[in-house]
Amino acid sequence: MDSWPKEGPGLLWFTDKIGIGYSQPVVAGDKIYITGEIDSTSYLSALDLKGELVWKSPNGIEFTGKGYDNTVPGSRSTPTVISDLVYVASGNGRIGCFEAGTGKERWAINVINDFKGIHNDVGYSESPLVDEKKLYFYTGAKEMNFVALDRFSGNLVWSSKALGDTVAHCSAMMIKLPLRDIIVTFSVNALFGLDATTGELLWSHKQHMLKYNQHNNTPVFKNGYKYYVAGDGNGGVKLEVSPEGTSIKEVWKNPEMVSTIQGFVVMNDRLYCHGKNSWLKSFDLKTGQAVDSLRVKLGNIISADGKLFCYSDNGTVNLISVGGDKMKITGTLKIEKGINQHFAHPTIHDGVLYLRHGNALMAYDIRK
Repeated sequence: MDSWPKEGPGLLWFTDKIGIGYSQPVVAGDKIYITGEIDSTSYLSALDLKGELVWKSPNGIEFTGKGYDNTVPGSRSTPTVISDLVYVASGNGRIGCFEAGTGKERWAINVINDFKGIHNDVGYSESPLVDEKKLYFYTGAKEMNFVALDRFSGNLVWSSKALGDTVAHCSAMMIKLPLRDIIVTFSVNALFGLDATTGELLWSHKQHMLKYNQHNNTPVFKNGYKYYVAGDGNGGVKLEVSPEGTSIKEVWKNPEMVSTIQGFVVMNDRLYCHGKNSWLKSFDLKTGQAVDSLRVKLGNIISADGKLFCYSDNGTVNLISVGGDKMKITGTLKIEKGINQHFAHPTIHDGVLYLRHGNALMAYDIRK
C-alpha cells in the first residue's frame, strides 16, 4: 500500500512461542525461520506462513553477558537459508547446519572451542555468509581470525589472520568481480576485504572507536562503489573499489550519518539513514551531502517497492514515501505485543510485513 489506514495495516497473526531475541525472521519457500532463546538454550524455529510451528531445534547455550549486556539476553544471529539447508550461529559461537524441511542437525562447530575465537561484549551477532560451497565466519581469534568452512561438512577450508582484530557484529557480504570474489566485513578497528578463495587480506579502511566497539551494519556495494554507515562517530563513507578488487579509495565521508545497529538503505541515487539529531535523512550518493530530513525517531530502516519502513526503538513503525527529494510519512503502526527492546530489523516478503519484538513475531498485510 502507498499509505496505511489510521489504525495501521491488518494483523494477520502473531506468535509468542519463538523465544527471546533480536534476530530477523527469514522467509524461504513455504517456511519462516527465526532464532530465539528459551531457558538459556538457543533455538532455531521453522514456522509455516500462518505462524504455526513446524519444528524447533536447539543450537547450544545462548549468550547472556555481564553488566549491561546481561540486560539484553536472547538470540542475535539471523538464519541464512541456502536451498534445503539453514545455517545459524548462537551468541556463544556455535554454528549449526540444519535441514530446512525437518530441523535435523547436519553438523555443528564452535568457533571459540575449535578456532580459539573471541567474541565482543554482546556475543556473536553476525549471520553466516554462505555461497555455493563455503560458509564464512568471523571468529575474532588472534591467528584464525576469519574462517571458511565447507558448508556441507563444517570442515575447515582456510583460515586467515586478517587484521587479528576483534569482531564488531557485522554480517559479512560478498563482492563478485571478474577477477575475484571479495569478502567484506568490519572488525572493531577497520573495514576490511579478504580474497574469498584464499583468505588473503586485500585492503582495510581504519575506524575509530569511542564507546560501543560495534559496527553492525553490513556495507552496500553498487556500481563499483562501497557504502557504509558505521557507529561511534565514523559516519557514512563512500569507497571506490578498484576493478581488480585489490585496493580502495575514499570518495567522501560524512560524520552526519549516524547508525550503530539501525542499518541504512541505498536506493536510486540516495542513501537513507539517521542523522545526528536522530531525524531520518536522505543523502546524495555522488556528494554525500544531505538532501532532505524527516522527523522520525531513531530505528531500523529497510526498503521495499520504492518505499521506506522504519521500526523505531519506541515501538512505532513508519511507512515513508519517497518522491523526488522529499520524504513523507504515509502510515504509522504501534507495536504493543512482545517484550524488551525494539532492536530486530523488519522483514518484508510477498506483501507481508514481519515484525519481531523480543518473544513475539507479528505478520501484517501491507498489500494493496
